[in-house]
Amino acid sequence: MMPVRIARITAEPLDVAAHLSAVGSATAGAVTSFIGTVRDHDPDAAAPVTGLHYEAHPDAEATLRRIADEALGGREGDVAVSHRIGDLSVGDAAVVIAVGTAHRAEAFEVCRELIEAIKRELPIWKQQVQSDGTTAWKGIGG
Repeated sequence: MMPVRIARITAEPLDVAAHLSAVGSATAGAVTSFIGTVRDHDPDAAAPVTGLHYEAHPDAEATLRRIADEALGGREGDVAVSHRIGDLSVGDAAVVIAVGTAHRAEAFEVCRELIEAIKRELPIWKQQVQSDGTTAWKGIGG
């Protein structure tokens, strides 16, 4: 039994149902999820955001698996997580996380720890594209 069922960096659209299905089991009394989507604004942007372009380091997928393992932290449960790369439009899913555990508190805790670690540690950079044609790059932690 592998606790990290999915840990993927992909240019393909993310399948939320596949992530939820990967962590559902007879022992899971709770399944939590997080979907990070591209929004049309950013507090630091002077103009509306029209899209994002993500690029990943070649080691990003291995790093994502490690981060997922660490977020689970020996708890019994399953994790499925993916981050998209390439060009995304407003409304597209950039990150999908699903966590299945016996109890809700653990599921919420693992999900929260995982997204926070992704923001801090995953070697993925995004270029924010604004309606006025300007762009801004944001890296790990940003």
